Amino acid sequence: MLMRTDPFRDFDRLAQQVFGSDARPSAMPMDAYRSGDDFLVHFDLPGIDPETIELDVERNVLNVRAERRSPAPEGAEMLLAERPEGTFTRQLFLGETLDADRIDASYEAGVLTLTIPVAERAKPRRIQISGGGDRRQLSG
Repeated sequence: MLMRTDPFRDFDRLAQQVFGSDARPSAMPMDAYRSGDDFLVHFDLPGIDPETIELDVERNVLNVRAERRSPAPEGAEMLLAERPEGTFTRQLFLGETLDADRIDASYEAGVLTLTIPVAERAKPRRIQISGGGDRRQLSG
């Protein structure tokens, strides 16, 4: 369903510590799992204004973008700034078995939750087997 590792995450953390800047947008921590006929994905986005969250799907790639702005008013003297701010992005590669047209999104207590249904064509189904004397002839 999605890329499980981000080989650049540790490099980004090291670059932030050494250079004190973001070379690329920050990733957002997430959990993903299947429950019944749905995939659920939870993104940690504390302090994010829901109005800044953008979701779009293009060719089975789900893009998530959110922005955290500084809570300090313009011109305030910042004494300590440990909470990351700026743009956070994440891409998920959705498998063909998921219904990207029916994604549901909610944001509560700093967590963005996406519910992605399994496509009907990918769900297991029982196939009826007819008996030997139950054959029908097709007319054409």
